[in-house]
Amino acid sequence: MGLQDEDKSRNLPWVEKYRPKTLQDLISHEDIISTIQHFIDEDHLPHLLFYGPPGTGKTSTILACARRLYSPKEFNSMVLELNASDDRGINVVRDQILSFASTRTIFKSGFKLVILDEADAMTNDAQNALRRIVEKFTENVRFCLICNYLSKIIPAIQSRCTRFRFGPLSSEQILPRLNHVIEEEGVQVTEDGRKALLALSGGDMRKVLNILQSTSMAYNEVSEDNVYTCVGHPLRSDITNIINWMLNEDFQIAYKNVSELKTAKGLALQDILTEIHTYIHRIDFPVEVRIHLVERLSDIEVRLCSGASEKIQLSAVLAAFAQAKHMVATQAAA
Repeated sequence: MGLQDEDKSRNLPWVEKYRPKTLQDLISHEDIISTIQHFIDEDHLPHLLFYGPPGTGKTSTILACARRLYSPKEFNSMVLELNASDDRGINVVRDQILSFASTRTIFKSGFKLVILDEADAMTNDAQNALRRIVEKFTENVRFCLICNYLSKIIPAIQSRCTRFRFGPLSSEQILPRLNHVIEEEGVQVTEDGRKALLALSGGDMRKVLNILQSTSMAYNEVSEDNVYTCVGHPLRSDITNIINWMLNEDFQIAYKNVSELKTAKGLALQDILTEIHTYIHRIDFPVEVRIHLVERLSDIEVRLCSGASEKIQLSAVLAAFAQAKHMVATQAAA
C-alpha cells in the first residue's frame, strides 16, 4: 500500500474502512452466503432480492459477490450500481439500465450485474418498466435489488427474483468485528462501553462503528456514559431517577424534576419513553398495572409522532404512573 492509499484509508469513516471485501470477511448470514457462493461456483446465479433492516450486510454481500465474479479491470464495465441518491425514475430505467443490459460484452464471457440499492425508493412506474427488462435480458445480465421493506417492491419483480432476508445481527456476531476495529484503531474501551454500543446498535453493524468512531473522537475513553452522552441518549442513571420521581414524588415535584433534567441534558421525550418501556418490564408490577402502563405509553408515543406538544405528553406520562401507583395501592389494600 502506497502513502497515498494510507492517507485515503486514514481519512475514511470506519464503516467504509472496515467494510468486508470478500465473502469470507462477512460476519453473519452463513446460510445466505454459502447459498450464493454455491450459485456462483455452479455458474447459476439467479436475479437476487436482498431485504432487511439497515446495517445488516446487504450491500457488502453483493459487492463481495461482484468482486468474486469480476477482476478489478472488468468491474467498471460489467457492474452497474445505482443508489437511491441517483435518479432511478422511469427514464433512467428505459435509457441507462436498458442500454447497459442490452449490450453484450464482446471480449468477456459471462453476464453483467446490475445492483439497485434502496430499490424500495423506486416508483411503481419505474419498477413496472424494470420488470420487462429483467425478463428480456436474463441471458445477458443479472439484477440484484436491495431494499429495507419488501412490501414496497411490486409482486411482479419479487416473483422474478430469489429472495434473501438479512435479519438484525446478534451481539455475538457484532462483537468479534467490533473488537477487531477497536484493536486496529487503538481505542480505549471499557466493558460497559462495549455493552452500551451493542445495546444502542439494535443489530446494525454500521451504527455500532459510527457511534464507536464518534465517541472515540469526542472522548479519550469509550465508556457507557460517554457513549450515551455522545449520541444524546438518556443515561441509565437518568432513567432510574425519572422512574423514582414518577413513583415516589408528588405530581408537581416529579414534573419539575423531569422537565429540568430534559432541558439540562437535551433529551427527547421519545427516547425517554423507549427506555422507560424496557425499564417497566424489570419492575415487579402486577400484570394489570404493567398492561395499563404499556397501553398508555403507546398512546403517548402515537401522539408524539403526530406532532403533539412534548410538555402535555410528559404530563400524560406522569399521569399514567400516578394512576399505576393508585392501582398498586388499591390492590394492596384489597
